[in-house]
Amino acid sequence: MAQPPNEAEPIVAGPKEAGPKEGSLAAPTRHALDWQNDDFYDENLITKELERVFDICHGCRRCFNLCESFPILFDMIDDSESGELDTVDKSEYSKVVDACTLCDMCFMVKCPYVPPHEFDLDFPHLMLRARAAEFKKEGANFTEKQLVKMDRNGKLIGPISGLANWASKLGNKLTRPAMEKMTGIDKDADLPKFHSKTFEKLSVKNPPIRNMDAPAIGRKAVIYATCYVDYNKPESGTAAHAVLAKNGVETEIVYPACCGMPYLEQGNIKQVAKQAEKVKAELLPWIDKGYDIIALTASCGLMMKMEWPLILPNDEDIKRLSAATYDVAEYMVDIAKKEGLAEGLSPIEGGITVHSACHARAQNMGAKSAEMLRRIPDTKVDIVERCSGHGGTFGIMKQTRSMAVKVARPAVRQIKAKGNANLCSDCPLACQHLITVMGAPDEGTAPMAPDHPMELMAKAYGL
Repeated sequence: MAQPPNEAEPIVAGPKEAGPKEGSLAAPTRHALDWQNDDFYDENLITKELERVFDICHGCRRCFNLCESFPILFDMIDDSESGELDTVDKSEYSKVVDACTLCDMCFMVKCPYVPPHEFDLDFPHLMLRARAAEFKKEGANFTEKQLVKMDRNGKLIGPISGLANWASKLGNKLTRPAMEKMTGIDKDADLPKFHSKTFEKLSVKNPPIRNMDAPAIGRKAVIYATCYVDYNKPESGTAAHAVLAKNGVETEIVYPACCGMPYLEQGNIKQVAKQAEKVKAELLPWIDKGYDIIALTASCGLMMKMEWPLILPNDEDIKRLSAATYDVAEYMVDIAKKEGLAEGLSPIEGGITVHSACHARAQNMGAKSAEMLRRIPDTKVDIVERCSGHGGTFGIMKQTRSMAVKVARPAVRQIKAKGNANLCSDCPLACQHLITVMGAPDEGTAPMAPDHPMELMAKAYGL
């Protein structure tokens, strides 16, 4: 991949307090995305880079069990005439690209060849580059164009949410087969529900009372609602709002627009940059007033902390926003360590299994949701660090759902083995997908509900 013409410093893909190190223990770094350079979309250059990276991956195979991209790649090579990449038909490369969910786990967890290693591998961003070139050439199909318009969809569907939720309900034999045929959305995928009362509306109508005796009095934070929480799961937002108020944090609810992750999945990097500019314009004044920024879902936190600065590397305001952004559980753990949590937490019966979502792990901040929930007294908390396979639309489209289900099964086996009554995830879509793949519970066992970690914190506080 061509290096950024602006010669921007590579971003250290680590926690806020981390910095580059020397030698073999150096923190992985990522280069700015050179998406405004024509070479970024050059098919010959992309194919050459795919060949280079695929050959290195073939020689390593450490990521064989991460997602479907790698088994597809390795099977193609093993089944080729020479058993090497040189006899694999280049037209097959797209299968590897299409199977990538941009989870970032190969880069952040597995790959020994990420920069500053001389091999300079960034597999997910290479998949993104190939996808961006395809998007620039072909665009997106009708269904994909509609699904990514999160704000438009939420505003249009909200007033008719009852009818929309009935039509999209899992098991609706009248509507779901027809929907699958017309749109390509798998009839067996559990789709998000819409709400007429968004998190923003609920928070304005019934704001929680701030605990003025809490240790964290003096903290101020903006809750960036995120499109999914605002339109599809407002209860997780109200739970987070209530828990922060219980701990004395002065909060404001701000939601200018979607972070752009759905567009990133398509390879529409230009639109991601537009989303970043729109959100930045409304959040920066709050940073100037001394407010921290809290993201309620892992994907949005990852976009704001890491992807936006790589897409707009010369934008100092984006860097400021990135530095001020916290995942909500990360923020709660910071309170717990510096001021101490407010009193009043009660045990959660049945124990908790925390699914650590890929986009939370990719932030390289540690398992903050589990660390937060372990502060609930006399409560068993286990963690599962396996990909759910959902990957945005990857888990709902007929073309890719079978792969999403396959990737989810190891995580589901671990969740069942933990034997806890409660399941939560930093990514609510991942949690919902895992429960769907899990299927009907054993006789006499109550079905799990997909929770956000903050919902369980609110429950422990009795909120």
